[in-house]
Amino acid sequence: AGFIKSPLSQKRLTQDSVELYCEAIGNPIPEIQWWFEGNDPNETYAQLWDGARQDRVKINATYNLHSTSTISIANLTGDDSGMYECRASNDPDRNHLSKSPKVKWIRSQANVFVIERPEISTDVSLGSGTMTLSCNISGAHPHITGHKWMHKEKVLQEDSSSGTFTSYTIEGKVEEHSGVYECVFEASPQIKGEVNVSVPPQVAAYKTSEHGNEGDTGVLTCKNPSFPAVTTWSWQKSGQGVSARLDNASGRYIIKSSGNKTELRILKLDIEQDTGDYSCSGVNPLGSGNATVSLRVRSRLAALWPFLGIVAEVLVLVTIIFIYEKRRKPDELPD
Repeated sequence: AGFIKSPLSQKRLTQDSVELYCEAIGNPIPEIQWWFEGNDPNETYAQLWDGARQDRVKINATYNLHSTSTISIANLTGDDSGMYECRASNDPDRNHLSKSPKVKWIRSQANVFVIERPEISTDVSLGSGTMTLSCNISGAHPHITGHKWMHKEKVLQEDSSSGTFTSYTIEGKVEEHSGVYECVFEASPQIKGEVNVSVPPQVAAYKTSEHGNEGDTGVLTCKNPSFPAVTTWSWQKSGQGVSARLDNASGRYIIKSSGNKTELRILKLDIEQDTGDYSCSGVNPLGSGNATVSLRVRSRLAALWPFLGIVAEVLVLVTIIFIYEKRRKPDELPD
């Protein structure tokens, strides 16, 4: 057996995760194991398995043409610092309890350094038509080489300053710029903080007016593009509540809601009963918001009216031509 890819040493912060990768070849295909030795001088190597350390360790391995294995450790602590060893062997007696394998396990090592996460204080200050987000590192920290501000995986601002403070200013209404913003301190390892800009729900209808045919299923939809997500959705029509907790007598209402979307389905639309305005309301810890959707229900024969109109026009035209031909004087016969 031989390694074609070995794990690489890495630095991480507490509460982060780390992933180590190992790949080996041989004939027959070798088995891969993961072992760990902590920084305590008296600690010896111990084998790691999937689900170890209170299910924080995940090991995935594939044996197709050659061996590959990945070990992932989530929510790192200081005790996760140490030497991680990838071992590979294809000797038939490699796991025998009494026999020694003829071919020893080959080994590849990588160090994982887990550093205590520095404390980051965040703030949101509002001005006249502006909003300023800030992050400040307190306590010991690695050397900083720059800053970056991100939102929805998009870089908004970056610099090469070495300071422990960084800020980002946004122009416009707070309601238009809610969400989770990330301040990144470029260091080894990288340090990240989150700034939450929270507002009451900014509920809006996908379409302010919907149409449906009698007997079909009507679908009305509302969304909440703001942060945080809506915790409770409800629907109302003409002052009468229609919600998931209240069973409609006819059982025709079906409501499906998630954090940012709610959908009301009305089965077997009725012109008299279902035509009207529907209001969707969303509530989160900061308040509530609502929007209105107008529903118009058309008759089953609505699609036939244009066709019947054309037929009527053709009949009228044919009738006029027929009458005209009947009353027209015949041409004089030539001598």
